[in-house]
Amino acid sequence: MYFAALLARTEDGWEASDTELDDVETLSDLTDLAREASVDEDTVLVFIEQEDAWFGVIRVDGEEDPRIYVSDASAAARSSYGEILLTDELLGREPGAEDSIAALEELVGLDGTEDDEPDQTTDNNDTDLDDNDDDGLDADAVPAGPLGDTGILSDLGLPEKELLLLRTDALAEIADALGAAEVLETVR
Repeated sequence: MYFAALLARTEDGWEASDTELDDVETLSDLTDLAREASVDEDTVLVFIEQEDAWFGVIRVDGEEDPRIYVSDASAAARSSYGEILLTDELLGREPGAEDSIAALEELVGLDGTEDDEPDQTTDNNDTDLDDNDDDGLDADAVPAGPLGDTGILSDLGLPEKELLLLRTDALAEIADALGAAEVLETVR
């Protein structure tokens, strides 16, 4: 089960709203959603939580690039919403590197056969031995544990050390540290 909410900072404090992520397919979509909730380009936080597995915080300050923190990258990699947050940049990968490698392999024909040789990637049971489903991020290639900007909430009242210690019910604890627990609870 997922929970997603937006917290927008205003002159009067924080305003919370729950949000549907059904139409969000990219980090850019999520960032646009946050900017729409912004008042005078103030800080907007997007919380995404998969119960007892992982949580993520995306911070958008005006037109600046979003800042991202994910509590458990390997768990998030197994989630469609987590994949949105685990950008190439966050993972320390060359942007589009996986697509480029796949395109080069296809172009060069790196299937291990010479021209006019039969392709032997299947056995007698017609089972494909090359079972690479590139449907998403390879969970093995994603580090376990926290990933991203650990100082994302430091200036708002939650030091890095405390953020790294959060596990279950993390969003409530974050909201409490920000002074926004009551407004977040209204959308929970």
